[in-house]
Amino acid sequence: MAKESGIGLTFTLDNSSGAGQAITNDVTDCNFSTPRNSQDVTGLDKSGYERIQLLADFKCSANGVFNDAADMSHAVLKTMSSTSVIRTLVLAVSGQSLTNEVTVDDYALSRGSDGSLKWASSFSLANGTVPTWA
Repeated sequence: MAKESGIGLTFTLDNSSGAGQAITNDVTDCNFSTPRNSQDVTGLDKSGYERIQLLADFKCSANGVFNDAADMSHAVLKTMSSTSVIRTLVLAVSGQSLTNEVTVDDYALSRGSDGSLKWASSFSLANGTVPTWA
């Protein structure tokens, strides 16, 4: 595998009915991570830390441009405050995909002084399945 850019990354998120919608065109940037908690288990006989890995997690934040066309970002995200459904989020780049069941934690809209209308949203692992690239 060669070094690559993130150009071509796709962002697909279920709507409240559970149908995956490709909203890649509306997403301007995103950050995602697969952190693991760790526990310090260092005994008094050690000079350096000993740790064991604990639970895995998934976090994602995305920013985008307001688009209220059918099956685009606003249609997919606007129901997050009125429906408590778990959604599938699929991030894919260069034949690699990271699929997680998530909760939509926030959908914030902002109107800039320049007239722009943008959104920001965050997502968290919902079902306890360890995030795994495929």
